[in-house]
Amino acid sequence: MYSEGKITYRALPLPDRVRMEPEATLEAAEAFLAMMRKRHSIRDFSDDPVDEAVIRAAIATAGTAPSGANHQPWHFVAIRDPEIKAKIREAAEEEERAFYAGGAGDEWLRALEPIGTGVEKPHLTTAPWLIVVFAQRYGLTQTGNRYKNYYVPESVGIATGFLIAALHNAGLSCLTHTPNPMKFLNGLLGRPDHEKPVMILPVGYPSEKATVPEVAKIKKPLDEILSVF
Repeated sequence: MYSEGKITYRALPLPDRVRMEPEATLEAAEAFLAMMRKRHSIRDFSDDPVDEAVIRAAIATAGTAPSGANHQPWHFVAIRDPEIKAKIREAAEEEERAFYAGGAGDEWLRALEPIGTGVEKPHLTTAPWLIVVFAQRYGLTQTGNRYKNYYVPESVGIATGFLIAALHNAGLSCLTHTPNPMKFLNGLLGRPDHEKPVMILPVGYPSEKATVPEVAKIKKPLDEILSVF
């Protein structure tokens, strides 16, 4: 956390140790891989409710992520109010109409064809929760003074990854939804101008008829994404 005034380094003994025996380490890594392979981005949500405490715990997990200078340059807004979700959907679909009408460019639209996306975004109102992720371009002290944040996109990306993994670990599904531009979210959700909305995560359980694009199951093999020296 940023702190005004003089701050000094003070070392603390490592508070938690999770080291395992080598065999247990491999077993744990493979078990987590197997769980995360069951994670799917979906657009067909059930309207079954999700306890707010689960959402709070998942966002608290995101808040444990590492960040540049430990400034934690993020803010999460969790929304279950149907009226606010409807306003977000209306504004997002307006942006999407411009996007699919040519704003995206032919190459981008061709890349999206196998994913099956379109203008209509019913998941924004059907999913019991929306979580909007904001990145803080800079911070403000309690007295209104501005201070610089560091590695903001990287830090917020890591925290969002923590959040998605935590939601999946709780048996929930989500979708990374990024209408462009998203400035309308600041006004709707009362967030300051120095916070940039970067993602909307609809969160809930899959509907009985949920599907995923066939191409979504095609992942690069390990030897294409890993080099070992």
